[in-house]
Amino acid sequence: MHVNAYAAPAAGQPLAPTTIERRPVGANDVLIEIEYAGICHSDIHTVSGEWGPQPFPVVPGHEIVGLVTEVGAEVTGHRVGDRVGVGCMVNSCGECANCRAGDEQYCVQGMVPTYAGTDRDGSTTQGGYSTHVVVDAGYLLRVPAGIDPAAAAPLLCAGITTYSPLRRWGAGPGKRVAVVGLGGLGHMAVKLAHAMGAGVTVLSQSLKKQEDGLRLGADAYFATSNPEAFTELAGRFDLVLNTVSAAIDVDAYLSLLAVDGALVNVGAPAEPLSLDVMSLISGRRTYAGSMIGGIAETQEMLDFCAEHGIGAEVEIIPAAKVNEAYERVLASDVRYRFVIDASTLR
Repeated sequence: MHVNAYAAPAAGQPLAPTTIERRPVGANDVLIEIEYAGICHSDIHTVSGEWGPQPFPVVPGHEIVGLVTEVGAEVTGHRVGDRVGVGCMVNSCGECANCRAGDEQYCVQGMVPTYAGTDRDGSTTQGGYSTHVVVDAGYLLRVPAGIDPAAAAPLLCAGITTYSPLRRWGAGPGKRVAVVGLGGLGHMAVKLAHAMGAGVTVLSQSLKKQEDGLRLGADAYFATSNPEAFTELAGRFDLVLNTVSAAIDVDAYLSLLAVDGALVNVGAPAEPLSLDVMSLISGRRTYAGSMIGGIAETQEMLDFCAEHGIGAEVEIIPAAKVNEAYERVLASDVRYRFVIDASTLR
């Protein structure tokens, strides 16, 4: 099956229209007609070559929502007409301890990313900037009826990337959470932490998004460009969730933690970060990282969002504006996630 798509032909090159081949629907597969595909900063890191060599041409996109149009003979959990989602992975070994524990994203053999990865059959995966995709049914998510499908697409990455560490580090009533950065990831972290009942503070370079941050659920908002903010907030938080993809002063942010607090990185800067280990020792603090969630946890996140009326703040664009959208993401000129209307590819 040949379908229309947008692909990056080489590192640093603009994305361009193309056609790609999708595999036939196997016994455990589902064919999805894509409705919406979110644009993640990871897409830009990948096609620009910042994360190493890639199997170009690459069709990005791992925030996918669409309708089931065909199911394999052994698929029982999905039917034609169902609205489903595909996130950042489309396969894993299914047998290692991590996969058996529901942490497929940490598969010992390596989970298979939705694009620019090598699937178990040796083929290269291509993502959601296209009209259709074929996916193993075990890696599909049910999109609840209560979520707008365009607003649901970014939940498959930005949503679960922030939900997973918020849950793991106990965000909830009585907990003080700081979110570093109010972008695609950060705005979801604010919404989710607020819905979980935590006290939420946004730490951003400036106050230009303060009104948005408070509207989304933050209780306070500080500009990190002001050194006095770090003095005022020292020892304040139980959890600091860093969502930015640029380098930060790790020691400065660790100083914001209370005893037993955790600084968790979900943003993935291209360059290494360093710290003074005394920043950890002096407060029994933790510096950690988190990726996405497993399939079960991602479904839990979607159900939580439906229950609490949470979706991403999105700007819907036609596929032809994808390169312009990339430039605007790099300029922080989006509030807060671009979503491609896949019907514009047909």
